[in-house]
Amino acid sequence: MARIGRETQVIDCRETAGLGLGGGLSQRGTFSEAEKPDIIVLSMGPSTRHITKPVCEITYGLREAGFQVSVLVLKAGIGPPEEYPYGPMPGAGGVSGISPEEEDQIARHKLAIIHHGNVPRHFVHKTKVFLRNVNIPAIVICQAPADFEDFAKAGVRTRVVEPEKPETKGTIVDIVTEVIRGQTCPQGKIDEIVRKVKYWFRKLAESRA
Repeated sequence: MARIGRETQVIDCRETAGLGLGGGLSQRGTFSEAEKPDIIVLSMGPSTRHITKPVCEITYGLREAGFQVSVLVLKAGIGPPEEYPYGPMPGAGGVSGISPEEEDQIARHKLAIIHHGNVPRHFVHKTKVFLRNVNIPAIVICQAPADFEDFAKAGVRTRVVEPEKPETKGTIVDIVTEVIRGQTCPQGKIDEIVRKVKYWFRKLAESRA
């Protein structure tokens, strides 16, 4: 249970003890589930390349804004996906993927936020893997510049550019760049993320009405 501002939110803070190195919720293979399945944040996992600090700050900012936010630290979020078309990536440290159980956990929510790093041609294909079987709108947060066309070229559905051959059930509805992994997320970026989440959450509510 966590007290955020003037509200108390009930959060199931750890489904498993975690599989890898890290502390608390930053361990890979953990699922912090909010009381209501509104928003889920996907974190790639802790490593020298994917420190989860921005995820914690973004999550707190969203909860402070009144959103119910779950956090899923993927079991295999680090490294390129198995189908990565550019060959092995030096120093990647593994192969990323997603399990049917993790897909089910994501699918229970209304909006997904996917936190990535600094190599667009790398994380574009990871996003395709994560959204392939989950019909959910998603906001991508990353360090490097990336746009809707980058994702559409890889077959990821986006609200702006439709790929020639769609390969995902999920759709990217917005992108936030210049969030540096492993560093404190500036308040301006947290404000941008909260603003975009509020907009899309409202649009989703209107579409269901």
